[in-house]
Amino acid sequence: MLEKLKEDVCKANLQLPEYGLVTFTWGNVSGIDREKGLFVIKPSGVSYEELKPSDMVVIDMDGNKVEGDLNPSTDTPTHLELYKAFPEIGGVVHTHSTFATSWAQAGHDIPLKGTTHADYFYGDVPCTRNLTPEEVDEAYEKNTGKVIIEAFEGRNPVYVPGVICRNHGPFAWGKDCFQAVYHAKVLEEVAKMDFITKMIDPSAPDAPEYVKEKHFLRKHGPNAYYGQGKG
Repeated sequence: MLEKLKEDVCKANLQLPEYGLVTFTWGNVSGIDREKGLFVIKPSGVSYEELKPSDMVVIDMDGNKVEGDLNPSTDTPTHLELYKAFPEIGGVVHTHSTFATSWAQAGHDIPLKGTTHADYFYGDVPCTRNLTPEEVDEAYEKNTGKVIIEAFEGRNPVYVPGVICRNHGPFAWGKDCFQAVYHAKVLEEVAKMDFITKMIDPSAPDAPEYVKEKHFLRKHGPNAYYGQGKG
């Protein structure tokens, strides 16, 4: 079942250590087949050195395991909430990458300071609020997804393909599992650049609005002209 998607999701998971986004097993990638209403996710606690496509776990949109010998990632309910809330996305990544997680632990949005950020994120990367004790006790991973969705009220998840969860770490997404990993790597690099910028000058201003508009829309807007086009 979903053999090609399992292969893709496995490859995307293996990109996390390749890109320096995970330590040990601190991360996971999933990808969804919207037509079938099923998604594939990394199994819980399996090292990347041992990971195989056959290890991937298939989950339905009610959160039930449909196929797989191993337990799915403990973050599966978070992925599920994002897939249900953001129908445009096809892949989700969670890591504990150093700089993005540091911003999450500080409880600050990652501000748009320059064009690298603006090329991929249309504005600040939001930091969610803390979960309440009741939300943690009730359904921690599911409610993590819900506070992400809450943080995106008034935001376009395609234009801002990532978030940092307070005291936890980053989630990123994209049109498929590979683009989700790509955005997770960009998010980590932007978080690193912003940290260094703050070290150089704590009062450094955010990039002007017109820079944000120009750099994001030249890549992603209706009249985008970056790259070689599709003709």
